[in-house]
Amino acid sequence: MDLVTIALFVIGLGALVGGAEALVRGSSRLATAAGVSPLVVGLTVVAFGTSAPELAVSISSALAGQADIALGNVVGSNIANVLLVLGLAALVAPAMVGMRVVMREVPLMIAASVVLLLMALGGQIDRLEGILLVTGIVAYTGYMIRASHREAAAVRAEFAEEFGGGAGRGAEGLILNVFLITGGLAMLVIGSTWIVDGAVAMATELGIPEIIVGLTIVAIGTSLPELATSVLAGLRGHRDIAVGNVVGSCIFNILMVLGVTAVVSPTGVLVSSSLLEVDLPIMVAAAFACLPIMYTGRRVDRREATLLLGFYGAYLVYLVLVAQAGPTAEGFGQLLVFGAVPIAGVVLGALALRERATYRRVGTREPVIVSEGE
Repeated sequence: MDLVTIALFVIGLGALVGGAEALVRGSSRLATAAGVSPLVVGLTVVAFGTSAPELAVSISSALAGQADIALGNVVGSNIANVLLVLGLAALVAPAMVGMRVVMREVPLMIAASVVLLLMALGGQIDRLEGILLVTGIVAYTGYMIRASHREAAAVRAEFAEEFGGGAGRGAEGLILNVFLITGGLAMLVIGSTWIVDGAVAMATELGIPEIIVGLTIVAIGTSLPELATSVLAGLRGHRDIAVGNVVGSCIFNILMVLGVTAVVSPTGVLVSSSLLEVDLPIMVAAAFACLPIMYTGRRVDRREATLLLGFYGAYLVYLVLVAQAGPTAEGFGQLLVFGAVPIAGVVLGALALRERATYRRVGTREPVIVSEGE
């Protein structure tokens, strides 16, 4: 096996971890100094930065006359963000979720997903619809910045204690934190590229079909920045950035990445029948699943993380069946959409109702404290 390929893969992993560390630390310090909520930073700056690979792939595809690839990129990335990234992040360090995320950001992610599904029903997302999506992300970002100034002082004090109240103040502090953010973003993009390239090369050399590699390793590769950032933020206790990064990235992927792609593409973004029948419904279902999961106990625990990862594993099985052009692919996809998804929805809804009844009995909205192993 080529030693250069292995070296690039290992260096890419190091760049990914280092970039995530720099991005989380720089954005947190900058938020503390500017009086902006760390959650807002996670939902905007960090989310936009970790969506850079998706944006680059989508715009390149549109300019090359393959704008339909962009939709698959966005849909696949959002599915991976919720099921894989959030699942792994919560499995490593169960994430606490604030009411603000449950009541505002998650519904926005659901709304954006439903809007995308409705736009796709016509078989194409045209330039006008792309402009509407881009307008949505501009309005969302402006709203988040204004809302950040109403955040409780205790939220900012938590980060000030971690990073130091003056860590981002002054010209030198500002330059340092901007350098950490931009450098971290660059390392994330470069690291994820090297990891994907190295993994594809090694898998091909081992005899794994290239089409399967593209549907699995490459699809997951564009979500590696989100994964690295969310896991690291969770381990460091920055729950707002860890969860906000996943939710914010999904919103940015739909409104910004797909919106810009539809605007720059002269033919719009075409929607394949398989994407409309299976992948898009799964993406919407994954977005809806976040609401009861994050509502119960205001946390994503390890049992829920296992459920998310299990569904992603089933989705990967479907992708492999499609790649092999097997006769069972269509049936398995319909089983996921019309069987597994509704059953999971009923289970998650029942958990949410039980949790709500518990809160009413105890007369509080505070999270229920459970063991870390749950």
